[in-house]
Amino acid sequence: MFEQRLPYRPIVDRPPLVWPGGARLAVWVCPNVEHYEYQPDPVRLRDPWPRTPHPDLLGYASKDYGNRAGLWRLMAVMDRHGIRCTTSLNLAAYEHYPEIRAACEARGWDILCHGIYNTQYLWNLDENAERAVIADCVATHQRLTGRPLRGWFSPANSHTLNTPDLVKEAGIDYYCDWCHDDQPTLMQTRAGPLLTLPYTMDANDAVQYPHRGEGDEFARIIRDQFDQLLLDAKQGGRVMNIAVHPYISGQPQRIRALDAVLGDIARHPDVWLATGAEIARASLPQLLAAAASDEAGRKEASGEEAGS
Repeated sequence: MFEQRLPYRPIVDRPPLVWPGGARLAVWVCPNVEHYEYQPDPVRLRDPWPRTPHPDLLGYASKDYGNRAGLWRLMAVMDRHGIRCTTSLNLAAYEHYPEIRAACEARGWDILCHGIYNTQYLWNLDENAERAVIADCVATHQRLTGRPLRGWFSPANSHTLNTPDLVKEAGIDYYCDWCHDDQPTLMQTRAGPLLTLPYTMDANDAVQYPHRGEGDEFARIIRDQFDQLLLDAKQGGRVMNIAVHPYISGQPQRIRALDAVLGDIARHPDVWLATGAEIARASLPQLLAAAASDEAGRKEASGEEAGS
């Protein structure tokens, strides 16, 4: 299934991607603006609050901090450095907190749909049920923003084998569940190629903070990844994603380190600070052209062999 979805081609043997303005590295910053239900219903495959019987006040409140306080601290940092983010958004956050919707919309932040709630998962849904979930997200996004939905990242990364097919069939432009590359790629689906964008589980505070250090350590990880990708990008454009969560990086003891590293990145002359939709628009024509050229080459080679 993996090789059928993503035909293999080494990153060192691809036509070079070109970014606007001659930039080498596209950097997109994704604050995960999430809403966790106080008492999720139904609880199916995974209990989002396993620490205690429901309600888990400590677990819920720690997440709620992000929307009440942490997000606004993060927004101040992004504003200071002119970073227009792509929010990995549980759409319920726009419903429950109209102030958040107004603030994101005023900043022109892009939306990468992260489901409705981060406590409702796709795992083990049958195809029709999952299709209904995605359709609900598409309709809800249109109602709340007046725009079509462009990007998809499953809630809690809880995808199924059918998710890429259903995302493509829903008319969504790009997909982020598979953290498999440093460049956009084309994933095969029943409805044609689906663009995947690099999302990260490494430069991601939700993965790092439970295991490693504090703000300075996370900033070091971001810097190290940035330096290497910028070096790699001499061979053609690369993409770097930085994933932050307001309830984690928006904490007062962590924000200064994030502020410093984002400021350095934003000032770098070889960086294109982009949104997910912008990266998708810039990369898709190049990837489709490369795929068409490869297919023409295969047909020509096959014809030559048949005639010999």
